Amino acid sequence: MTLNRRLVMMAPAALWLAGCGAGMAIPDVARPDPELDPGLRPQPNADYDAWVLAFKDRARRRGISDAVLTAGFRGQGYLPGVIERDRNQTEFKRSLEDYLAIVAPEEKVTFGRRMVGAQRAALAQVEARYGVSADILGSIWGLESYFGTRRGKIPVISATSTLAWEGRRGAFFESNLMNALRLLQTGDARPEQLVGSWAGAMGHTQLIPDAYQRHAVDFDGDGKRDIWSDNPIDAFATTARFLSDAGWRRGQPWGLEVRLPQGFDAAIGRGNRRSVAQWQALGVTAARGGALPDAGPAAVLAPMGLGAPAFLVFHNFNMILRYNPSENYGLGVGYMAGRLAGGGPLVASFGPDANGLTLQDRKALQAGLTRAGYDAGTPDGVMGKKTEAAISAYQAANGLSVTGQPSRALLERLR
Repeated sequence: MTLNRRLVMMAPAALWLAGCGAGMAIPDVARPDPELDPGLRPQPNADYDAWVLAFKDRARRRGISDAVLTAGFRGQGYLPGVIERDRNQTEFKRSLEDYLAIVAPEEKVTFGRRMVGAQRAALAQVEARYGVSADILGSIWGLESYFGTRRGKIPVISATSTLAWEGRRGAFFESNLMNALRLLQTGDARPEQLVGSWAGAMGHTQLIPDAYQRHAVDFDGDGKRDIWSDNPIDAFATTARFLSDAGWRRGQPWGLEVRLPQGFDAAIGRGNRRSVAQWQALGVTAARGGALPDAGPAAVLAPMGLGAPAFLVFHNFNMILRYNPSENYGLGVGYMAGRLAGGGPLVASFGPDANGLTLQDRKALQAGLTRAGYDAGTPDGVMGKKTEAAISAYQAANGLSVTGQPSRALLERLR
């Protein structure tokens, strides 16, 4: 977000930097949590080490001090796990039904209403300044860090340097690595605060270092643009400013769930926008009744086909995608925002999957496996690796063909 314009204050981080220049001991940066997956702890890689040496030369030429480079890379290293996660992002790999089951289950909605309720005054203040609705901000908070309770434990320097070295989005991650080091140099962050997600996103609303540098806000006026502390107000404001700078339109909706008529054959997708009047003429109606809001040109999305939930999305939906370009993410944010505001679940059903099982059937199957002694994890209805392994183990132990796949016959055996 914007380049850092505030003067570095003599807070602990600034004192640490001053100490570096005076020959004092340099503290370690954050270490990987020992409970992390082994792939998220540093592993030997000579090619990565050579890349880091070359990067440090580039960083020095761009004003990063030797003291910051020494401190920033101490204890850091190559993390193969972040590359694996970059290839398998949930919001791009999962169906919308699975994605919503993961990011917005009922228990999370209930918890989120309490958490957002406790921050309602702060969210209202941020909304008044930037025009981004409190429920959208609360929803992003929920999807990004489970309402501040899961802010990430992976060292940002390790994550961004690994992905920069790997090269698929090398320039992007090198820029974020450079800006992470600038956070240390300017005193915006202390070394131990630079932890987050596999992609280097940090704090309550999971901002990458580039985004922090462009948009970070000291909303509470304490002299720090602090997205890391237990008080999330600077993170709310920074995310709101991000969306406002992207072009968020105050007072306008992101979209809503709609019903499509039988035989609907109009072109859909974000590239096919029409006026609300034109969609109405084609038989599109609000899923919960009432008039469709008119917030300018809109598109119809039906990610799982015309028989599943469909949505009419407006300009502000595209602004959410500036935060994360996945349409599933944008719909997840919109859906959770509605639930936080007191709305109910989707009206339309996703229906049975290719195996003839509904979401409730899949939850029942997982619960049945666990009761039978085969741990299928949380019964969320999402058929992941843990559930597949539990199915395979059950099938092998019971003389069945081992497929690892759910079925109605298996569900009936487990009831």
